[in-house]
Amino acid sequence: MVWNCTLAALLVCTGALAGEALTDKVTMNLWPGKAPGSLGETPADTPVVQAFVPEQGKATGASIVVCPGGGYGGLARHEGPVIGEWLAKNGVTAFVLRYRLGPKYHHPVELGDAQRAIRFVRSHAAEWKLDPQRIGILGFSAGGHLASTAATHFTDGDSKSEDLVERVASRPDVQILIYPVITMGPGGHGGSKNNLLGPNPPQDLVDLLSNEKQVTAKTPPAFLVHSTKDNGVPVSNSDKYAEALKTAGIPYEYVRGEIGGHGFGLTKDWDAKCIEWLRKQKF
Repeated sequence: MVWNCTLAALLVCTGALAGEALTDKVTMNLWPGKAPGSLGETPADTPVVQAFVPEQGKATGASIVVCPGGGYGGLARHEGPVIGEWLAKNGVTAFVLRYRLGPKYHHPVELGDAQRAIRFVRSHAAEWKLDPQRIGILGFSAGGHLASTAATHFTDGDSKSEDLVERVASRPDVQILIYPVITMGPGGHGGSKNNLLGPNPPQDLVDLLSNEKQVTAKTPPAFLVHSTKDNGVPVSNSDKYAEALKTAGIPYEYVRGEIGGHGFGLTKDWDAKCIEWLRKQKF
C-alpha cells in the first residue's frame, strides 16, 4: 500500500475536493493538517485511508472502513489492501485505515482515528455517490477490537463544529469482526491491551474497552468469524460478544468452527457468507 502523498497529489491526499469523484487507490489524510494528539510527522503519526473503488456500474453505494490487525502495534497487510480489493470486487467501496499504534499512542487516539474515518466517508458521501446510511466497519484481531469499539462507542456529530467532517455521526451501520479481540479483561490478548492502554491501566478503563460490556440496543448488526482452534485470541472473545448482542436484541451472524489458527485472513470459510450477509443488510 502506498501511504505517502506525492506533491502532485497533495490536494487529494489532504482531503477530497468538493464535487470530486473518488479515485481508486487514492490515499487521503483524515485531517488536513496534523492529526489531533500527533506526536510527530512521520507516516506512522498520520492516519489515512486508502480507497478501493468498484468497477463502473458495479458499485452498490455502500462502503466499509477496514481496520487491519496487528496487536495495536502493527498493521497486517493481508488484512488491509487484500480486503479492500475483495470488497470492491463485490461492489462495496472500501477505505483501508492506517490508524496510529501503540506503544507510542494509546486510547483514545486509535478510536479517534476510526471514528474520523467513518465521519470522513460520511461527510463526502454525496460527491462520492455513497449512501451515508450504509457505511460499515470491518476489523481483524486488534483491528476487530477497534471496529467493535467504534460500533459501541460512537457519538453524534457536533453540529456547531467548524470542521465539516466532525458534524456527522461516527456510528457504523454494520460491523464485521474477524477473530476479534473483544475484552481487555481476562481471556483477551495481553499484547493488544498493553499497546492500547499501556501498563497497569485502571480497572474502569479496562471495563470501558471490554466491548462485550458496551453493547446496547443502538449497536449495529454484526457478522462474526472466529476459530475454535485460535491460540492467539481465544474464541471466547467472540462468544461473549455474540451473547451480548443476543441479549440486546441485535441481529448477528456468527461463523464459528475449526477454521484454523489465528490470523488466517480472507478465506472461503467466511468470504461468501459475509457477502451474502451484507446483501441482506442492503450493502
